[in-house]
Amino acid sequence: RAQSYAERLRLGLAVIHGEAQCSESDMADGRHSPPCVRNTTGHTGLELPLMMAKEKPPITVVGDVGGRIAIIVDDIIDDVGDFVAAAEILKERGAYKIYIMATHGLLSADAPRLIEESAIDEVVVTNTVPHEVQKLQCPKIKTVDVSMILAEAIRRIHNGESMAYLFRNITTDD
Repeated sequence: RAQSYAERLRLGLAVIHGEAQCSESDMADGRHSPPCVRNTTGHTGLELPLMMAKEKPPITVVGDVGGRIAIIVDDIIDDVGDFVAAAEILKERGAYKIYIMATHGLLSADAPRLIEESAIDEVVVTNTVPHEVQKLQCPKIKTVDVSMILAEAIRRIHNGESMAYLFRNITTDD
């Protein structure tokens, strides 16, 4: 997906990822195991599993972002901790502007405050999820209205028309 965006925008590509740290049990069956579970006794006398969070891997940037505008694209932005951490790394690597673009802006809990205090310059989300309260708390959050394109897609599907035509011929004004 990132390569496709880079090609369409005629821009270079850098990739941000966490370095996977797997235990032997993860490697044995090819799956990532759930976090470690430890039993604890509450005041009710019941044994309850206590979920221990896995240690987060360090963030790595592959590619040169020095003196460039960084655009981070994702499908959902909810808990913004990873985005804020990525923005800090990108700033350290020399990116001078950082934009986050996501289809669905859930922006839960203290996301607006974290965005406002971060190195992120702007968060652009669609109006598929209401987030007016979050926008009032953080002027860095911008909204793109996708209602017309969704309506056109529904109309085309209902009438058996080409969806490919819709996406090939969309303009920046739409």
